[in-house]
Order: sequence, then C-alpha cells, then structure tokens
Amino acid sequence: MTARRSEQVLPCATVSVVEWVPRQETGVPVVLLHGGGADSAELSWGGIGPRLADAGHRVIAPDHPGFGRSPRAARPLTQEGLVRYVGELVDALDLETYAVGGLSLGGGMTLGHLLDRPGRARAAMLLGCYGLMPRLAEGIRGAAVHFATYVLLRTGALSAMTRRYARDPRLMERGLRDVVRDPDARTPELVAAVLAEASEGTGLEVFGEWQREQVRWNRLRTVYTERLPSIRTPTLFLHGDRDTGVPLARIEIAARLLPGAQLVIAAGAGHWVQRDREDVVLAAMLDHLGRAGRA
Repeated sequence: MTARRSEQVLPCATVSVVEWVPRQETGVPVVLLHGGGADSAELSWGGIGPRLADAGHRVIAPDHPGFGRSPRAARPLTQEGLVRYVGELVDALDLETYAVGGLSLGGGMTLGHLLDRPGRARAAMLLGCYGLMPRLAEGIRGAAVHFATYVLLRTGALSAMTRRYARDPRLMERGLRDVVRDPDARTPELVAAVLAEASEGTGLEVFGEWQREQVRWNRLRTVYTERLPSIRTPTLFLHGDRDTGVPLARIEIAARLLPGAQLVIAAGAGHWVQRDREDVVLAAMLDHLGRAGRA
C-alpha cells in the first residue's frame, strides 16, 4: 500500500497529510494523530496505517503544525490550538463520518476534539493518552519531578539536553528504550528516522512551546479527567503495561469514567505502544472500528 501526500490549507496553519487509501473502502475513515517530540505521521503510523487500509479503511495522518513536513504555525503551539486544528482538518477533508485516534500528545488532542465537537466522531482510540494526569509524575516524588521539569523548561536546559540527544545515535537509542521496550522493535532504522526528525525538523522546538504552555510550576494545565463522563463516543484505550510516562493506573481510572470505554493492555509494551506491539494494537483497532461501522 503506497502512501500519498497532500497539503491542507487550514485557517490556523498549512499541514502536510499522508493517506493510505484502500482498494475498496468498506470501513469508516480513520484520522490518526501522532505524538510530540521527534515524531511525525509516518513515524507513528507508517506500520499501522497501511494495514488498516488493507482492511478497507481510508487512513488520514497529518503532520501537526511544525512537525514532520508541516511548516510551523504563525503562533506558538497550544493545546487549544491543536484541538482547533483537528476540527479544521476534519472540515477541510469534508469527513461526515470518521473515527479518530492518537498517541500521547495526539491522544490528548483526540480527547479535546471529542469534547469540542460532541458526537461528531463515530469512534475514538487513545494510545498512551495525554490529559489524564495532574502532574508529569506520580508518587511521593511526583511534585519534585514536576517542578524540576518546569525549571528545566523555563531555563532552556531541557531544550539543550534534547538537542544533545538529537546529535548522538547512542544517546537516542538509550532514550528510546524508555518508550520502545522491545529491543527487536528498536531497530537501527527507527533510531535513524527519529534522529533525522529531531535534527532536521522543527518538531522539538514547537513541542517545547507546547510544553512551556502546558507545564505550570505545580500541575499540568490540561487535565480532561473530570469531563470524561460527558463523552458518548465509543472509545478504545490502548496502553502498554510498561509505559513509564503515563501510568496504567491513570488509564484504568479514565476507562471507568468514560461511558462504555474499552481498555486493551499490551503486555511488555512501553509508551510507543504501536511500535512495541503492533499486532495487539492492530487487532484491537480493527475490532473497535468494525463495531463502530456496524453501529
């Protein structure tokens, strides 16, 4: 399945979009949103996208403003701006019926979209989802870790550390161990692709803008947890049981609060769950999308 590229000119930004188009479209179209940092549509969805298309789904995966092949937006990235852009993209693509899903930052964007446009999406899928924790870390050291990150962001030290990773394959491979737990999935090709995205694009810079907007000194600015009971879209949570960025306990709480939600736990997987356990993620997505299509 060959991906095709297009550009969408939106009120907020111009974005590059990759699509995997089935030979015969028999399922609901799917919008997939990648994560933050050195990520892009193809990095997150280059494995899953073609296989969903083989099953009859048109798959649409944008590079968010400033990520991948998309130019930066005129204004700094904010959570509200990202949520608005998802809605503008759906409008520009003239999608009457669709499912939406996202990883990490993209998961938080998905939740924001469900709340911003109630009832529009037929189904939703959340992987390592942002927006469900009050701070960046849990436990007795959580407040200290969060405040330290706030200081690193405000002083520019975190950006400097990130740039160092972007120049060193060994450091990048070591850093990826926290998000891709399976050594066989953490291939030299993946490390090279993430390095290229980190060093050649502007994703790390715009992600830093978003982080500075989101990370307050004592808490995160966006927490959707209390609003979950209002969402009526059938939602699938996909989560690795070795995800150290978003604890599984937070996802279990969210799945109980969101009416009719389903939780699939990928054993041995880290935060980049579809890289670690593509088989589990694909099977769960196809089952969820199939039920949404029959609804």
